[in-house]
Amino acid sequence: MPILPLRRTLFALACLAALTLSQAQADTVINNANGYTLTAAGHLQRFAALAFDDSGKLLAVGSPTQVARKAAKGARHIDLQGKTVLPGLIDAHGHVFGLGAIASGVMLYDSTSLQAAVRSVAEFARAHPERSWIVGSGWNQEIWQLGRFPTAAELDAADSARPIWLRRVDGHAGWANSRALAQAGITRETQDPAGGKIERDADGNATGVLVDNAMELMNAVLPKPGETENRAALDGALAQLAKVGLTSVHDAGIDQVQDRLYRDYADHGKLTVRVYGMIFDTTEDFDALSKNGPLNSYAGDLYALRAVKLLSDGALGSRGAALLAPYSDAPDTRGLLFYPDGAMWAKMEKAMRAGYQVNVHAIGDAGNHQILDGYQVLQKRYPGADLRHRIEHAQVVQPADIARFKTLDIVPSMQPTHATSDQNMAEQRVGPERIKSAYAWRTFLKQGSRIACGSDFPIESPNPFEGIHAAVTRQDSAGLPAGGWYRQQAMTVTEALRCFTLDAAWAAHQEKVIGTLEEGKWADFIVVDQDLFKVAPSAIGKTRVLQTWVAGKPVYQEK
Repeated sequence: MPILPLRRTLFALACLAALTLSQAQADTVINNANGYTLTAAGHLQRFAALAFDDSGKLLAVGSPTQVARKAAKGARHIDLQGKTVLPGLIDAHGHVFGLGAIASGVMLYDSTSLQAAVRSVAEFARAHPERSWIVGSGWNQEIWQLGRFPTAAELDAADSARPIWLRRVDGHAGWANSRALAQAGITRETQDPAGGKIERDADGNATGVLVDNAMELMNAVLPKPGETENRAALDGALAQLAKVGLTSVHDAGIDQVQDRLYRDYADHGKLTVRVYGMIFDTTEDFDALSKNGPLNSYAGDLYALRAVKLLSDGALGSRGAALLAPYSDAPDTRGLLFYPDGAMWAKMEKAMRAGYQVNVHAIGDAGNHQILDGYQVLQKRYPGADLRHRIEHAQVVQPADIARFKTLDIVPSMQPTHATSDQNMAEQRVGPERIKSAYAWRTFLKQGSRIACGSDFPIESPNPFEGIHAAVTRQDSAGLPAGGWYRQQAMTVTEALRCFTLDAAWAAHQEKVIGTLEEGKWADFIVVDQDLFKVAPSAIGKTRVLQTWVAGKPVYQEK
């Protein structure tokens, strides 16, 4: 076909598509809504009605008159009686299967002392005599005011006959009893693995806590979940996510088994939350899952697999986060970089070369510095790729490196509730100077960085309203501290909503299909019980979700 007729044909097809969209009529109309959304440019906009067709795409958002023009004859009309409507919220960093699986183990998140934790484990063990291992999570020695890590001997009091393995609240350390240490073959002679640490007593004996990569010694002997357990975990997680108003999540580290289940659930109409997947590391799972390149969209944008999750360092609570200078409360350590620069950058390059977005966990200022250096080197080798690379957490960052996020176009993917959970120990760890550029949301926003907000569930609650509350108030759920913790770094309500919607979508290359309520995008929205822009900031975290809709279909309704 000659070039000119081809261009005319393409232009005609484009016009036909636009005409078809403009003439399409809505099958469902939502009326009498107290609606808020952001525009594509990030400006807050009000609406009273919206309409979408049976495919789940929005056809109109605006006044009742504007929307009524799009209503098909016989369309379903739903009167919300003035209830507040928001775009579906997005969690930019969570662990879906971990959220679902955690409910099947012992949970220590509410334990206020070592003794209480041991009692909880003992009670759980007695209630589950059929289990060969007792597993769980959520302990935090800082809340216990223990001044040290707990020991295997103390955990033996709960059950010494079976192995016990309990992950710390941040997921970067684990507590084992003596039977579990023996099962993993951990003795005095066992060497610390690269990027990990076995806590020891004065004689060099393992005391029961494994930090970061040392946890792999235990993971190697833990029973692996089967198909039934994995499906139960996914079912449980999807129900929890829909209930708190999340219509999309970025799953920070998935393997081949989880990828297969996501596709299966999407194929059979069971994936009730959109999932943006990050392949964990660039090893065997990446080699298998990347054979055909990034998966940008699957099953109507329900699933994507176009990113890789890497780890640079550990966490502050277990002193595994890598710092440029020693810890203020432990001057004999600077934490742990998991890999030397060359090895870390080689992983990043492998993912970039295959066309994947690279999302690296970095909490300490040394971890962040290493990854920013890597991006600076590698972006020169892969110019113009526009992969929107990210640093996950970006918690403690020296001021000069905060500026580099902007100059290198790196997305800070941050979790507001981490700041309010860490306030009881963060300043002790890094001191009064370094804390000024930690959890520095306002500093990032002021320089023009787009923050993608999440929770890191199940380490924190998946409830995004708790995240918005923390972002706006810099206070925990109990309202502490009075006035907010380093309040100068707080966000406005609009900024917090944006980081859980539009900018989280942008960080996943999905801002053209989700993140705001605009014509042509998916009808992902929630109905809530109060107006975030009118209630006191202290009440935002108590917001209750009444309905959650994904692609024009209700996936949760409060009973």
